[in-house]
Amino acid sequence: MKQASVRVRFAPSPTGHLHIGSLRTALFNWLFARHYKGVFLLRIEDTDLERSKQEYTESILDAFAWVGIVSDEPIVIQSERIAEHTKIIETLLASGKAYRCYCTPEQVVARYEKNNPGDAFVKYDGLCRSLKNHPQDVPSVVRFALPVDRQEVVFEDLICGRVSFHINQLDDFIIARSDGRPMYNFVVVADDAFMDITHIIRAQEHLINTPKQILLYEACGYSVPQFAHVSLILGPGGDKLSKRDAATSVLDYKKEGYLPEALLNYLARLGWAHGDQEIFSSAELVSYFSLDHVGKKGAIFDAAKLQWVNAVYMRKMAAADLYTYALSCLDTRAQEKLKKYHATNRQQLYAIIDLYKERAHMVKELMDMVLLVCEGPLEYNAQDLVAWIAPETEQYLKELIVSYTDCVQFDLEQVKHVVKHLAHRHGLKLVQLAQPIRIALQGSSSGPGVFELLLILGKQESVRRMQILYDNLQNKAL
Repeated sequence: MKQASVRVRFAPSPTGHLHIGSLRTALFNWLFARHYKGVFLLRIEDTDLERSKQEYTESILDAFAWVGIVSDEPIVIQSERIAEHTKIIETLLASGKAYRCYCTPEQVVARYEKNNPGDAFVKYDGLCRSLKNHPQDVPSVVRFALPVDRQEVVFEDLICGRVSFHINQLDDFIIARSDGRPMYNFVVVADDAFMDITHIIRAQEHLINTPKQILLYEACGYSVPQFAHVSLILGPGGDKLSKRDAATSVLDYKKEGYLPEALLNYLARLGWAHGDQEIFSSAELVSYFSLDHVGKKGAIFDAAKLQWVNAVYMRKMAAADLYTYALSCLDTRAQEKLKKYHATNRQQLYAIIDLYKERAHMVKELMDMVLLVCEGPLEYNAQDLVAWIAPETEQYLKELIVSYTDCVQFDLEQVKHVVKHLAHRHGLKLVQLAQPIRIALQGSSSGPGVFELLLILGKQESVRRMQILYDNLQNKAL
């Protein structure tokens, strides 16, 4: 394969938001193009006028911008090429490779059912193919004339292997509606030829369209591209992926706090493998990607695995970068809170992010934890209070408050010494003091190292929060 020859495309229809399966297909195209130093293109297939919406086009492009997949050439808008499509259809009509059909759908069905009772698949009987006298002022569609000397359509799929369709599985299919608008199977052929596409990597559900399209490529005199049909992404039960299993829109993953690099890493591994490696840099994905290692079977979407991959990427990120990214995916209220803490105590905010990023799987989850620590607990976890607050805890808190207040140096060694000394004096396990402190500082007993948290918050704020818990216990408010 000549590296410079590779030109691939991804062609979404703006009838809905970009979903996770479509993003994976686009990613495979992008990686294939990058691996062979080729060209990746985008085409918006908006000829379904009733269902296509500008808001979906914008959503699709926003999703690609978020993950960093962009077209190497200007985006092709299919509806802007209708005039060219019409010219090609007229050429096919003039050459006898297509013809006008005046039959209504009801007439086609009635004739077929009469001659083929009980057959579920209705095929056109070719009545208008040899029509000499064309009726005037009668609506007509344009049908492609199947070649009479062809027995089958065979092609070598780069993923599925050799695929064969017998010609009797097809009929003279429609390539233009009665209003002149071209049909899907024709228009994608015309546009792929216009864009000089060499390889078509798409979902397996399009496999059934391939024989029709190959016949159209040949009839129009175009070079037939190579095909690669990618298996579907399946839900945990092995069924087709549903809204319960994965977010409807790719941009929903941004709102939930996933990193684009992590999402692409996960999707690349969903049906493709490079040994046992799980985490890849973008350069590694480009270097290693090959259709030879794309599986033929459907891949199971695993939300827990995606969260794990996202957590790996989060832990590698600097706190400042996580803060900046969080501003792009949090709601306005949370953004304003973060900006406030960033303006008043940037280094403390970054230290809290670094401390808690080891415990979170998504950026939104992380920032919820961070904001809770920055603000201090407005309430305490009821189960944790029952588990860790004993009648004598009040006295322990009072002694801790006094000891920490008297500390000249509030460093790690001194912070640990106070707790260990008090535990030894009262015959306690360290956790019996550490957990009440953690509850005082963040409202729950589940969290990072309590000594590190004390140091980040500082002596004054740590003592203030322990005092609040002490006062609540003394006043029987809890």
